[in-house]
Amino acid sequence: MCKKRAGGLTRTLVSPEDRAMRAQRPGRFVDVGGHRLHLVCRGSGSPVVLLESGIAASSVSWGLIQPQIAEFTAVCAYDRAGFAWSDEPSRPRTFAAIVDELEAVLREAGGDQQAVLVGHSFGSLIVLGYAARHPDRVTGLVLIDPPLEWLSATPQQRRMLLAGRFLSRLGALLARAGVVRIALSWLTGGKPAASRRVAYAFGPRVGRTLVRLVGEVRKLPPELHPVMQEHWCQPKCFHAMADHLMVLQREAAAIGRCTSQRDVPLVVITGSHQPPHQVDAHRALAASSSRGRHIVAAKSGHWILFDEPELVVASVRSLVEGSRQRTSQM
Repeated sequence: MCKKRAGGLTRTLVSPEDRAMRAQRPGRFVDVGGHRLHLVCRGSGSPVVLLESGIAASSVSWGLIQPQIAEFTAVCAYDRAGFAWSDEPSRPRTFAAIVDELEAVLREAGGDQQAVLVGHSFGSLIVLGYAARHPDRVTGLVLIDPPLEWLSATPQQRRMLLAGRFLSRLGALLARAGVVRIALSWLTGGKPAASRRVAYAFGPRVGRTLVRLVGEVRKLPPELHPVMQEHWCQPKCFHAMADHLMVLQREAAAIGRCTSQRDVPLVVITGSHQPPHQVDAHRALAASSSRGRHIVAAKSGHWILFDEPELVVASVRSLVEGSRQRTSQM
């Protein structure tokens, strides 16, 4: 969508892609003070389950899991500011602002009831931040491959974050120029080799950026490719990714102070690709709660929610049932 001035008035021009995106939007908007976030809820019952996506993902990434959870309780997923159907942020991105917006979304999704929070990757850090701030509002946590290694980043990792921010801004320019649309349309149309040639025609750095984007999209179920294609043709998604990388780079130490969970029922799920020291870190995180449990997803890489969705659903179900049992005993 763009705005054009005509005769002193501002007209809003809606592109065919914007109209298609609006038609496909499955949920509703939540005003979080200056901008709106897209929220989609399914099912009924309590406690409500809130799904928090990875650093550059959206509510679409829960397409295999949300319907299954909806069979036994209410479950909601949302898009953080700048991603998918949500508005661009109206204020600078900080970790506190992101947690504030999760709080607003959770009030809309579940009112005053307690919630089971499920976070994938960077989303794990956000739900840990919320749980540290509001332990009385959380009845369980599922952390899917939390990126603890980035909370004490090495100089090389800090350089990677800087490079990631640069490439994200570059991706926004390529999206605005239509290059991302060409690359992704050829991918979903069965021409990955052509897509790769177009990407590298703009130089090796641009090529690597687009090929990586294409690789991430291909991890999704095929029926979700068109929606993700439209999302990542929007410059705002790349700007949002750069903003989140900046938050991780600047606030890692503060985020790290939120990781200990004491008595919150907790499940930490680790991808089998993780090196031993990360497996140990995940195990220690689970042990920080007196009701913690650690699971290794033997058939999964980082995207456990695609590789072994049944493992995530079973972990959520165990926390929901535990919460209901505790409530019935009060």
